[in-house]
Amino acid sequence: MSEQYGWRRLHPLSPVVRAGRATIAIFIVLVPTLLSGGRNLSSDYFQLGAVAVLAGLGFVSWLVTRWRIDGDDLRIETGVLRRQSLRFPLAQVQAIDIVRPGLARMFRVAELRLRMGGASGGTARLAYLNEHEVEPLRAQLLALAHGGEEAEARAVEAPERLLVQVPTPRLIASILVSDVGMLAELVLVGLAIGAVLAPGAARGIVSGGAAELVAVATLVWRRFNQEYRFSLAQTDDGLRLHGGLVALNTETIRPGRVQAVRMVEPFLWRRLGWCRIEVDLAGRQRRKGELLEHVVPGAPQPVLGAPRRVLFKSPLRFRYLAWGRSDTVVVTQTGRIRRVTVWVPLQKVQSLRRVEGPVQRALSLATVHLDTAGRALHAALRDRDRGEADEALGDLVRLARAARRAPT
Repeated sequence: MSEQYGWRRLHPLSPVVRAGRATIAIFIVLVPTLLSGGRNLSSDYFQLGAVAVLAGLGFVSWLVTRWRIDGDDLRIETGVLRRQSLRFPLAQVQAIDIVRPGLARMFRVAELRLRMGGASGGTARLAYLNEHEVEPLRAQLLALAHGGEEAEARAVEAPERLLVQVPTPRLIASILVSDVGMLAELVLVGLAIGAVLAPGAARGIVSGGAAELVAVATLVWRRFNQEYRFSLAQTDDGLRLHGGLVALNTETIRPGRVQAVRMVEPFLWRRLGWCRIEVDLAGRQRRKGELLEHVVPGAPQPVLGAPRRVLFKSPLRFRYLAWGRSDTVVVTQTGRIRRVTVWVPLQKVQSLRRVEGPVQRALSLATVHLDTAGRALHAALRDRDRGEADEALGDLVRLARAARRAPT
């Protein structure tokens, strides 16, 4: 599109939201000092001054930042001493997020994030916009990203068809039996036993390990906060993910932007029939989901096991090394206690590598790696017979070339 849009500024309350978040962080840091009786006026004045400086910097940042839609690009200009003019091609958008932290919800503003592809995989951030403005703007950007003469007509929110929603009891149970949850439970049980048997020692442990206790609690809270009422829906613009308790997050993943998909099945989760789906984009990783067929159509299953001599190299995971493929997707599997299955669309494969370590050479084994533009997930045909690896490498090169040429 050739139509130009005028320069616009972020919401005037953006500096307040940013300074407010920093103030909360400072308060959290000060809590141990306040509880220990170390409070004094000079410290209070210092913290107030720090908040004032942060608020001033936020106001200056807001004053010198502006944005516009320029043809098929989003332009953002910012900076005082070092002026920056950033262009984000909408055709390279992998996903668009709407983020509403707790303070932003109080002031009725929201942040719009564009996850980009390309070599840098950067992120365009508009923090913050009026919450009534952000939804239509996302729809407009998605329409422009699709291109075509009717992009303006498509600039409306696409209707959603709910595919799955994670119930809150299941989320709580999954956290309790996860690695982070079990660590927190062990810490609490240890403190409870210590409080009964040796109250003085328990108080010493709490005061001396306050940072570690806060870190564990933060991990548990962050997972619950991010995945609360998680839902996955299908729209004409792609997959839409919702979730969050205090900080609300809405993400739209454009069709054809998924680089790889990983299914993680911890030991206890497998007994309950649960799993976690992680989607890798060219810009970042996005967790939590179900319904693999909607993300990677025609996903095959890992059916080709490893040669028996792999027992000498990897005795614990030998039985769980497998892979499979279709004409468009490759799947690999590994892990005894924590089973991990990865699907990679051949259309997204950037390179293939055949690797032999010293132990593999002695056993006539090799590993074939599939590299994509994603940052988090990686697929590898581990510890295959040398002849099988050579044959698989040739087939995958041919199939990847054909997949890239196929119409999307």
